Parts: sequence; structure tokens; C-alpha cells
Amino acid sequence: MEFLKEVGFNSEEIENIKNNFESNLKEKCENFPVLIVENIKYLQNLKIPNYKKLFIDYPHIFLKDNSVFEDMFSKYDTEDLIDKIEKNPGIIEYL
Repeated sequence: MEFLKEVGFNSEEIENIKNNFESNLKEKCENFPVLIVENIKYLQNLKIPNYKKLFIDYPHIFLKDNSVFEDMFSKYDTEDLIDKIEKNPGIIEYL
């Protein structure tokens, strides 16, 4: 999970992720680091401030193909989307 440092996670956050993700989810994440990093970078480029919480709470969404992941967000007004995700991170599951 050290690849998460590339997108702003610190060692303590990574350790918490390692300790709290189920083993099969941890394994999937370890197998697809480039995919996860690209999806996180996409959220960073959109200026979504709670991208870390989104990854920690909804990691399975970050395992989607980059084009599918980007399509989830691109169909909405960016400012409105940021506001909604900040107020209710769980909305990511319904995009």
C-alpha cells in the first residue's frame, strides 16, 4: 500500500488502511496500484478535498477501470459534485 504515498497518504494512514481492510480487498488493492493512483489523482484534479476518506470508506470504487471511474464523475457539474461529496461522501456509491 506504499503506493498511496504518491497521492498524499502518510505512513499512519496507510498503516490504518492495512489494518482495517479485509485481506481480499487489501490484495486487490496491492494488485492494482496504478489503477488506484490514477483514480485518486483524478479526484485530486477535480479538487475533491475528502478523496482520502472516499478511498478509505469506498475502496472498491477505486478499483473500477479509469474510464468508468471518470465517467461516474464527469456527468455532473464539478462544483456541485464537490459540494455534495463533501457533505455526504456516501453519495459516491450512487454516482
